[in-house]
Amino acid sequence: MRKYENYLRGKDSLNVTTDSRKVVPGCIFVALKGEHFDGNDFVEQARQAGAEYIISGENALAELQDLARAWRRELGLPVLGITGTNGKTTTKELCAAVLSTRYNLYYTQGNLNNQLGVPLTLLSITRAHEMAIVEMGASHPGDIKELVEIAEPDYGLITNVGKAHLQGFGSFEGVMRTKAELYDFLLAHNGTVFRNADNPYLEKMYLSACKASGLSVERSVSETVCQAKPVLYHTGSMPEGTHLVGGYNAENISAAIAVGGYFGVSEEDALAAIRAYIPSNNRSQLMQTERNTLVVDAYNANPTSMTAAINAFKGDCFILGAMRELGEYSHTEHQNIVNMLLERKADKVLLVGNEYKDTTAPYPVFENVEALCEYLQREPLSGYTVLLKGSRSNQLEKAIPFL
Repeated sequence: MRKYENYLRGKDSLNVTTDSRKVVPGCIFVALKGEHFDGNDFVEQARQAGAEYIISGENALAELQDLARAWRRELGLPVLGITGTNGKTTTKELCAAVLSTRYNLYYTQGNLNNQLGVPLTLLSITRAHEMAIVEMGASHPGDIKELVEIAEPDYGLITNVGKAHLQGFGSFEGVMRTKAELYDFLLAHNGTVFRNADNPYLEKMYLSACKASGLSVERSVSETVCQAKPVLYHTGSMPEGTHLVGGYNAENISAAIAVGGYFGVSEEDALAAIRAYIPSNNRSQLMQTERNTLVVDAYNANPTSMTAAINAFKGDCFILGAMRELGEYSHTEHQNIVNMLLERKADKVLLVGNEYKDTTAPYPVFENVEALCEYLQREPLSGYTVLLKGSRSNQLEKAIPFL
């Protein structure tokens, strides 16, 4: 990374692009190679367009990550890393809303939380920013370890752990081990952890990370404590006046209040910022159409988040998409969802995805969202409160115009 020191020194910001069509004089062009494209074919075009620095070759992604780490070190500002099975994007957005009341903050835009998104996030921070929040996603063991070694967070928060990407992780225990890689990094580098004291899985992960880092763990009759004390918060209850739908958002809100309090934002100011926050990107959005009330939470789904959404939903119509990347657990977890719906005795249930066809579901099952939309055109719904939830690949938002 020293090779970047002279180049980065004195710069106030960077303009980085992986798209040769967006190259402007003075920018950095990264020639990435994908399944259907090769940025190396456009290196000369980028140079002629005025790119100041070009990263190319077979190791372009690794070089981009090294550049991002070097820029993060050059800026030296505090970084909060956020990961978790459910709620990490909402928690990131809420923490950003709270901290922005006091700091010039940069935070992950959209869902740029993977091996490419994290370095691009870091490279978008400028010298004018006082703090940053970096969201980190994972679908395989070692993913979080790789990301924290790029972002080098000083603070960290795991929202929760649940059954997601089981095909990649292999098991729920694999999820726990991977998410805990954030704790491992922070404890090894004298960082600070924010932790939900009501979540036993997070406590177990934290204590394991303490032991792995060589920190003393003491047991008493009532509790087990680590030499490194985390900043603890409790799930609490949903405050009134927010635009967030679903009681499961209480833990996301409590996390944001705890983070804000640590950095000097009063609870009153934090709550005001949270109440002003309006969710987008099909996450816990409340929408009113001419005929129905919709709760749109169609950006992501796994057994844990689906269960929480069904339990929290007070309406009478469920439109649920399949949960993907569950591997050998897929049939069991989809059957569990069907069983929950049967217990709820919902007025109306429409299921999308062939994964539901092998279950005992007595409800209509549509192969894809297009088939669902055709049905809704023939059999329009009216007067319902509808929960729309499923994995992103279902694209359930396409059904909104027909509701």
